[in-house]
Amino acid sequence: MESKTKNRKTRDQIARMVARSLNGATLASGEHAIIELKDGWFNAAYNVQLSDGREVILKIAPPQAAEVMTYEKNIMDTEVASMRLVSQNPAIPVPAIYYFDTARDLCDSDYFFMEKLTGDNYDHVKKDLPTAVQAQIDRSIGTIIREINGFTGTYFGYDGNTALRAATWKDAFIKIVDSVLEDGLRKNADFGLDADVIRAAVMKHAPSLEAVTTPRLVHWDAWNPNFFVKDGKVTGILDFERALWADPLMEAQFRELAFSGVSESLQGYGKTTFTHEEDERCHLYTLHLALVMKTECYYRNYDTDFVSTLALQMIAPAMQWLQEN
Repeated sequence: MESKTKNRKTRDQIARMVARSLNGATLASGEHAIIELKDGWFNAAYNVQLSDGREVILKIAPPQAAEVMTYEKNIMDTEVASMRLVSQNPAIPVPAIYYFDTARDLCDSDYFFMEKLTGDNYDHVKKDLPTAVQAQIDRSIGTIIREINGFTGTYFGYDGNTALRAATWKDAFIKIVDSVLEDGLRKNADFGLDADVIRAAVMKHAPSLEAVTTPRLVHWDAWNPNFFVKDGKVTGILDFERALWADPLMEAQFRELAFSGVSESLQGYGKTTFTHEEDERCHLYTLHLALVMKTECYYRNYDTDFVSTLALQMIAPAMQWLQEN
């Protein structure tokens, strides 16, 4: 995915970053020492081969001048902090962080080096795996997400943005949705419905959020492309940058309810039935995700309409359910 937030660097710049971060290490010779990883939609990322044969992953935040959505402020800080936190639980296969540099002298934005995971990107290989193996992996993903949700916090909202925090989940979620709508209005985003209509639907079901009283760590972006697998097992989970203290029903696995009902991942998570109140929250979170997807298109200038089209296809049924129930 091509996006204007990707902060690409030259070989010489990356070589200096490697030397500082990895105890004077040097790059391998040849053009394959640095390979850009292009699956991501926000940060620049590279597979970096060192002269001693090791391979590491470099991730670079957008340029400081880049225009980002409100909730995306300081999200690399959030990513590193979340990865270091969940690494305390051996059941969560998160890569080790080797070095996080916020000096912004060698690079004009924050960056970090991390462990390279073994295995393949699950999104790339899933269709070629036997059905039984897919089911086994999906159940394992559900278990891993449940373990992530086991971490509890002291407030609701985003670690990197104090303006999007609150003592209650209801207040925090309303702030979060309002910020997305405001980000969209600044760009004249087309949500298919007026922002006031959308907000009214959110407020109608906001009482359902009051049942959430414990802030839990939510990955929020745990789709198949952010998992690595090998020999039928999950070898790693990536991209904690959008993590927040919230309701576990915000997780991507619960969005699958809108597409395929109770999935193998939900079987692994251990959540297969939902009250009407939980259904309300699931539809609110589906709407929020779709609003984020639609709005980010105006900030990143993607080279495809795929995300925009999918977002509108999600907004319409979510809004219909919220208005009719």
